[in-house]
Amino acid sequence: MSDLSRLFAPERVAVVGATDREGSVGRAVMTNLLSAFDGEVVPVNPTYETLFDLPCHDSVRDAEADLVVVVVPPKLAVDVVREAGECGVSAVVVITAGFGEAGGEGVARERELAAVAAEYDIDLVGPNSLGVLSTRSDLNATFGPRGALPGDVSFMSQSGAFVTAVLDWAAERGLGFVDIVSLGNEAVLDESAFVEFWGDDPETEVVLGYLEGIKDGERFVRVASEVTRETPVVLVKSGRTEAGAHAAASHTGSIAGSEAAYEAGLEKAGVIRAHSVEELFDYASVLAGQPLPDGDGVAVVTNAGGPGVMATDAVGDSDLDLASFTGETVEALRDVLPANANVYNPIDVIGDAPVERFLAALDVALSDPNVGAAVVMSCPTQTLSFDDLADAVVERGEEHGKPLAACLMGGASTESAERTLAEAGIPCYFDPARAVRALDALRTYRERRETERVEPEEFDVDRERARAVLARAADRGETRLGVEAMGLLEAYGIPIPTGEVVDSPAAAERVAREITGEVVMKIVSPDILHKSDIGGVAVGVEQADVRDTYEDLVSRARRYQPDATLLGVQVQERLDTSAGVETIVGTNRDPQFGPLVLFGLGGVFVEVLQDTTVRLAPVAEREAQSMLDDIQAAPLLRGARGRDPVDEASVVETVQRLSQLVTDFPAILELDVNPLLVSPEGATAVDVRLTIDPDELEGTDAAGGGRTADADTDAATHGGERR
Repeated sequence: MSDLSRLFAPERVAVVGATDREGSVGRAVMTNLLSAFDGEVVPVNPTYETLFDLPCHDSVRDAEADLVVVVVPPKLAVDVVREAGECGVSAVVVITAGFGEAGGEGVARERELAAVAAEYDIDLVGPNSLGVLSTRSDLNATFGPRGALPGDVSFMSQSGAFVTAVLDWAAERGLGFVDIVSLGNEAVLDESAFVEFWGDDPETEVVLGYLEGIKDGERFVRVASEVTRETPVVLVKSGRTEAGAHAAASHTGSIAGSEAAYEAGLEKAGVIRAHSVEELFDYASVLAGQPLPDGDGVAVVTNAGGPGVMATDAVGDSDLDLASFTGETVEALRDVLPANANVYNPIDVIGDAPVERFLAALDVALSDPNVGAAVVMSCPTQTLSFDDLADAVVERGEEHGKPLAACLMGGASTESAERTLAEAGIPCYFDPARAVRALDALRTYRERRETERVEPEEFDVDRERARAVLARAADRGETRLGVEAMGLLEAYGIPIPTGEVVDSPAAAERVAREITGEVVMKIVSPDILHKSDIGGVAVGVEQADVRDTYEDLVSRARRYQPDATLLGVQVQERLDTSAGVETIVGTNRDPQFGPLVLFGLGGVFVEVLQDTTVRLAPVAEREAQSMLDDIQAAPLLRGARGRDPVDEASVVETVQRLSQLVTDFPAILELDVNPLLVSPEGATAVDVRLTIDPDELEGTDAAGGGRTADADTDAATHGGERR
């Protein structure tokens, strides 16, 4: 991990490109630094002898700085960074724009900048950055209009404009920070570097971020997974990235696009996702100021029935529960509240309640073992002082050690009380829903922090056979495979039906005779993906009709696409679908996060229903089980409407094995097993299609290390052993 302390707590800062010209970035940076910085500020500009009554240096070589801020034109910036590196500077902020964001020469210039930083081991922020701030040393090395108040939150943003907006917004609300960084183009330091640094920083209680993308998703998940064990990370993620042109080639690709990848990645990393600036700071304040709840039950104490109902609805919309009070709690509430008060949750202490009645009810509620947190709500009345209520809530919070959120539904009359609560770390809102969402963020963080991080199981598989299937396809110049690649699944222990790919009517009859009962026949062509759409699938074919069906399928394929490559027809045992559920399990390789695994309700309507869930590979057993739990159709798997429950263990294992397959072979860009027929007897992959990148297979032995290149097509002879 890089020690980024020089960025936020330097002793001597040089501004290369400093000037006193009105409206210039160089002047704004100098003005901000000189306004409060604890250390020395050194202007660097060969056209001046002095600036702001300070000696002005000709070169960064003369500045003897430990942090250099670069605001010179882009053509000069790389040379300045090189000079800084040559004289031992380890921290640089490049505010200058005109690099990667400008395209063309700017892209090449940014690569050169990164190379120079790597050569001299420089921690570099930017280019195209607003700068950095830190209240550790009253550092404001930005050209923004406002500094930061001190606090216990560190914040990063990929938008400099967003930083200025947040600073303005936070100042009005008295919200403070430790460090703030405008990430710019992230030529060197990215979001992972700052999450890692702040995770080890004793002054940072919560890490916040505004991101439009994540530079290296796999590294981010790795780093954040460790940090979030101790330090909450909350992000606003906006925008969507292209999932890649290949996404349309499969159901999984079209469903598990980049947004699903971010959701899965952030969840695996233990990161909490906010959906607005308001949520970002609501979550920050409660995570920094309140203990984690030991249960999901919430008590609501209010002096107004309507707001109490609103809070109840908000609890229902969250993953929290409205706490069920014990009998002892109900009796204790009856003892301390008037006869017309509501002693069940939400507790209504009624409108004439003084502070003492509020406190008595809150004491009883927080003593209930079913209560993990509480919302204290009050509308203004003549019998209650908000200031007194705030003092009392702070006292009870310290006494019981359970998280609290307040909801004071007033205007100017609440300001002093809100300050009292904020100083004690208790968030206060006008809207009951915000109070509940804040407590739900605590629950989410507790759940993610406590989730055991286990290594995925490593199954005993036939990698050489799998490699041979992919290599032969690459040798044929194919990028899309269908049922001819069923052996790929079998090599990884995923059950498939008994069957064979054949290239003549006679061979089709031979295979059909070896299968008991009716068969299923499918055209096999890498150029025809949606076979059922062209009549390329025949279900329930009698033995006597196999020869004619073969010829009919081939004829239809030729009419539909005369230039299509036909590898033959698959003859496969017909499975009994009446006792099973058609599901889908698939993978899609995301550009940032790597392989994703999708599971959900399958069949022909998968893209219409989109009842699916996604995780990052590799997937451990607990994650695979949670995928089954997450889909809306989960009751179908567990015996809804009198059906026998399916063998969930076989589905969980199939998800894990497919996860291992795509982790082992980066050449697999997308893969769909649809349907994966699951029944009380187990899971069977009925059909498969995948997209590969032949370049990833360069140098792969087509024989797979143990099979000859002209061996039978791997989809040809399958035992299809069931679990």
